[in-house]
Amino acid sequence: MIRHIVIWTLEDPADAPRFKALLDSCADLVPGMLAFEVGIRAPGLEANADVVLISAFADAAALDAYQRHPAHQAVAAQLGPMRRERRVVDFERA
Repeated sequence: MIRHIVIWTLEDPADAPRFKALLDSCADLVPGMLAFEVGIRAPGLEANADVVLISAFADAAALDAYQRHPAHQAVAAQLGPMRRERRVVDFERA
């Protein structure tokens, strides 16, 4: 299994709900997507970023299919101008 975690800091943190809604539209895009959860920072809880995606894929091929999927690419194009910073960690999990 491959875990795919992405963390964003937005130009305007008030855009977080819209950003999340766009990301949520990518859930269940490809076979082999095992988990997909988007969270936004909560007032009063520690955070140094605005949005996080925690997802899991059966294998690297499923992650690649997700990243190349036209719907994902269209969403990514909309998210790009809204973000200040993006960090990614992909790792294998038994």
